[in-house]
Amino acid sequence: MTMLPLRLNPGQDLRAALQEVLPQHGVQAAYVLQGIGSLSVAQLRFAGAAGLTELCGDLEILSLAGSLSPDGAHLHMAVADAQGRVTGGHVAAGCVVRTTAELLLMLLPEYRFSREKDAATGYAELAIRKL
Repeated sequence: MTMLPLRLNPGQDLRAALQEVLPQHGVQAAYVLQGIGSLSVAQLRFAGAAGLTELCGDLEILSLAGSLSPDGAHLHMAVADAQGRVTGGHVAAGCVVRTTAELLLMLLPEYRFSREKDAATGYAELAIRKL
């Protein structure tokens, strides 16, 4: 297990940057333990919704967590707008860093994460394998 602090810069796509971490570090499994910072655009999918909701403006990342696998990322985030209203959901592509995003990841070189269809849920769920 290795801790990896990251800082993302203005204009970076949050999800895309996180999906680049595994190949850059030669691992197949990681968790995003926490994230804070700001966004100018957040693309979120709410529970049970088929489509995305786009939030624009000065947004603060209050919390970001999830798992990373070679098959993709499963990330949840809560953001607050300039009036303090909090919205949260599943993180999609297109979340644009406004000033910074400060993240802490835990790399797990002894594991491989994948997404496999789960008969009970019907969704591609996390499968954990020890290498």
